[in-house]
Amino acid sequence: MDRNPLSAEFLATVSHGPGVYQMLGKTQVLYVGKALDLRKRLSQYAHFTGPAHSKTAVMLSHVRRVETILTTTEKEALILEASLIKQHRPRYNVILRDDKNYPLIKVTTRDPWPRVVVTRKRLRDGNRYFGPYAQSTAMRATLQLLHTQFPLRRCATVQQRSRPCLNHQMGRCLAPCAGRVDTSEYQRMVRAVVNILEGRIDNVIEDLTAKMNRASENLAFEKAAQYRDQIKGVQRTIEHQAIVAEHHLDQDVFAMHRQDASVGIALLFIRAGMITGAQSFFLADPLGEDESLLAQTLLQYYSSERQPPREVLLPFELADQDLISERLTEFREGTVTLNVPRRGKRMHLMRMAADNAAQVFSEQAKKEQSWTTLATALQQTLRLANRPDTIECLDISNLQGRQAVGSLVSFVLGEKMTRQFRHYRIKSQDTPDDYAMMAEVLERRLARGVEQNDLPDLLLLDGGKGQLQVATTLLARFNLLDTVDLAAIAKEKADEGERLFRPGRKNPILLPAHSPVLLYLMRIRDEAHRFGITLHRKLRGKDHLHSRLDIITGIGPRRKKQLLQTLGSFKRIQKADVAKLAATPGIGPELARQIYEQLHRHDSTLDP
Repeated sequence: MDRNPLSAEFLATVSHGPGVYQMLGKTQVLYVGKALDLRKRLSQYAHFTGPAHSKTAVMLSHVRRVETILTTTEKEALILEASLIKQHRPRYNVILRDDKNYPLIKVTTRDPWPRVVVTRKRLRDGNRYFGPYAQSTAMRATLQLLHTQFPLRRCATVQQRSRPCLNHQMGRCLAPCAGRVDTSEYQRMVRAVVNILEGRIDNVIEDLTAKMNRASENLAFEKAAQYRDQIKGVQRTIEHQAIVAEHHLDQDVFAMHRQDASVGIALLFIRAGMITGAQSFFLADPLGEDESLLAQTLLQYYSSERQPPREVLLPFELADQDLISERLTEFREGTVTLNVPRRGKRMHLMRMAADNAAQVFSEQAKKEQSWTTLATALQQTLRLANRPDTIECLDISNLQGRQAVGSLVSFVLGEKMTRQFRHYRIKSQDTPDDYAMMAEVLERRLARGVEQNDLPDLLLLDGGKGQLQVATTLLARFNLLDTVDLAAIAKEKADEGERLFRPGRKNPILLPAHSPVLLYLMRIRDEAHRFGITLHRKLRGKDHLHSRLDIITGIGPRRKKQLLQTLGSFKRIQKADVAKLAATPGIGPELARQIYEQLHRHDSTLDP
């Protein structure tokens, strides 16, 4: 029987139409690709004659099955390919590790009294957005100066009040809520803030200088001094920003640098002609040509939550450039053009991005050298059989056996891999037995690891000899004692530092407090503890909250949630009168009366 997943019999069943193909291994999706002609594209894989050590040959050697999905158009295939890559994160596709959204500055120009806030989502709501800012410290310094020199309101809503709040007394708010500022003066400040964020500094300084001179001529020296301070603040605001263009456009500039099998990708954020930040990605050994890699990067990087700017500059033309431009336009809900600069200011920006892409390799080399030094020290100090390139740490959190949670964190080549962090709800224990809980979680983790051939080099436990013995027994049961190294780290006692335990060693390993090996293992242990405690506290909070709200009959989960959102906390619900309860959306006077009676009938039961 022919076991070749790309056999002639299989290819004969594949359509010549557009679609997406998935290369699957034993348990995982290895690669996702698209094609205008599926049969032709898969036939190229079937007849691949490249070197046996090439990335494509290695990938094909692990393929056990190929699946295809037909689409109506090539654009549908493009969208589906990007969606499947984000869903399955195949090891041979481009995977951008740093996929966080950088912060934006939002000016709520649609409000009668606008304010300046930080957000990570750009919405089509008519307000003004500036950024993203890759360096949040610089962004917050800019915000601080804007708040100081242009004291727009900070509060979420404007409620009329007779006396202004403390912010006004401290000079941090103009107090529109108390009528201390007229609309024209407030809007002047809003326009100044927008102009500064747009990079139109000269207009702002010219306007403020004219106002300062008029105030001085009218002998209003205090007002003139305020304008003078605003001018100095505006000048300080732009000191950290490099103006690289005079067109005031928003642009993203991509550059790519290849070195042997690896690729560095750099991205510059140009907002209103100023560089607001940069981002870089290192792809160790990606599969595909440069055009395909850059196309995958664009479709993986941008989304409806992380919208592209009006113009994206690229180092070369893409095969599907028009389709990609259409897709980015949908994300932005406005025109996005992809341009390859040849001369002028845009070419200058491209050269800057190219220098950053080349710099990725220098930074990566430093990281690799640093990790090699630390990994060697780890292996020698703990006498490990394997170089610990992948380290996982397990921590158990519980409160007298209740809400027990196992947290597993993963570090690869010295860096934490948050996408591989896992929480485990303890199923078999409701009494405080850390050993049994750890055994349950480890058994589940090792079973999955054996099935998917996904095991760490070093398994680190938060605990001492007891936890180490539990893990040793389980590794022996799975026949993994020679595959996975084990270590445990116990929290320090009053008279000694952190203690490290290894199987077959009676006494703990005691390292100096400043030892890089100890500090690194403590960092991993603390990350596992933090990750577990975060979920544990959330579960405890939900359990405590639900146990008190569930006593109230006649309302379901939706109305309970509405009560909490409207009134803020359970204590405020208890203290609210019938009128305030009735004002909650979906409650009404009759239901409010019933809730009020139940709350006060069960006061002694509901009090924490």
